[in-house]
Amino acid sequence: MKKYSQNRWIVLSAFSFVFLLTFSLFIRKSEAVQMPSAQAVQKNYPITLVVPALHITTAIESLGVTTTGEMDVPKGPKTVSWYDLGPRPGDSGSAVIAGHYGWKNGIPAVFDKLRLLKKGDVVYVKNARGMTTKFVVRKVAVFSEKDSATSVFLSTDKKAHLNLITCGGIWNKNTKSYSSRTVVFTDAV
Repeated sequence: MKKYSQNRWIVLSAFSFVFLLTFSLFIRKSEAVQMPSAQAVQKNYPITLVVPALHITTAIESLGVTTTGEMDVPKGPKTVSWYDLGPRPGDSGSAVIAGHYGWKNGIPAVFDKLRLLKKGDVVYVKNARGMTTKFVVRKVAVFSEKDSATSVFLSTDKKAHLNLITCGGIWNKNTKSYSSRTVVFTDAV
């Protein structure tokens, strides 16, 4: 009887340890992705992008344009950036979120597989106040460097859209740019 109680205590202790370790890792991961700044909460900014089909859950940076007038991009390979000069995801118009493809030294980037999304796949954006907006993929398009990207940033139907954009094609060492852009057009539902 004494040995049974001792084994039971060991099993319960091990289970408790594993549970606490798993829970603390979950909390750390959640905090890393979902801790909005006071400014983000005040302005109701988007803070988390989830793309289940690609196993993506990542933080959203709020960025505008570079000094040369181009849309700014995230600082690292794992996050995405929302173009904050346009509508917020879920508001009327075309919100745009960019992410990297083909990061340096073969490091995986968040949108490496963006081109694999297909019509009907879902995308979620959580804002700083805890609300989540669901979007459904309408189409995936590829633009060359010279194509007009007006359709990525503008819509006239007064509905809410979210367009995900990344690079694609072939890397040009001279221009330090890829030859095309992949855009996933989605609609709020």
